[in-house]
This record gives sequence, C-alpha cells and structure tokens, in this order.
Amino acid sequence: MLDINEIEKLIPHRFPFLLIDRILEIDEGKRAVGIKNVTMNDYFFQGHFPGKPIMPGVLMIESMAQLGACALMQSDKFKGKLLVLTGVNRCKFRGTVIPGDQMMIEIQFSEMKMGMGKGKGKITVDDKLICEAELMFAAVDSQDEK
Repeated sequence: MLDINEIEKLIPHRFPFLLIDRILEIDEGKRAVGIKNVTMNDYFFQGHFPGKPIMPGVLMIESMAQLGACALMQSDKFKGKLLVLTGVNRCKFRGTVIPGDQMMIEIQFSEMKMGMGKGKGKITVDDKLICEAELMFAAVDSQDEK
C-alpha cells in the first residue's frame, strides 16, 4: 500500500492535479489498484456544474493514467523518465462521479515495448462500473535531465 507521500515520490503531479489518494495494490509494471476520494472541495466542481456537481470524464481518464504511471515507475527501467499519456481508445462512461464517492481505480498492462505501453483501466464506485478505457503510455526524458 502506498500513501500520498509515496505517490508523490513516483509521479510529478501535485495539488490540484494529483488525482489518486492511495494505492492499495501494486504489481510493478503489470497492475495497480488505487482510490480517489471525491469531495465537494475538489477544484473542478466550482464550474462543472454549479448546482449539479459531476466529475469531468477527462479527469477520470487522468486518474487511471496517474495510477498506471505509478505502477510503471516502480520499475528501475523508468528511473529518470516521465511517463506521459499518448492515447485513449475504447473509452466508455457508464455513470457519473459526484462528491462523496470513492473511486476504485484499476489498471492492468497488456503490452510494454521499447518505452511504450498499453493498459486497460476501469473505475468503479460502490462496485458499479463507471468508466473503462484503453490507455497508451510513453516514457520520455524528464526535464530534470536537460
């Protein structure tokens, strides 16, 4: 299990754009399970939408990507690299996420070759499937190495 301090050691995201709170399971470069506790204090609810707060779908995708990056960054072969999202396929939104929900985020990698990877992600709330997508990643040199 990784807490927020350990997550911040793996990926460069910070408030207000760090979209995972805890990692419950992690299998280096293969699979990860994490959570995001959604509250009315999340910045995006100010405008999406006043009176009917709904988490933007693109941020759900980003939360899956961040979890995937954490799983990959556990591997020594990605030290000094930045993992970036390069594509999204077969994305389906099957429900909404609102303040008070706890998103259970999962990602499983199917391919990793030459710094490129593909994974299948999903988000559930109370065991209900909310979002699923295929995500593509690439490892690039981090700005720290310039």
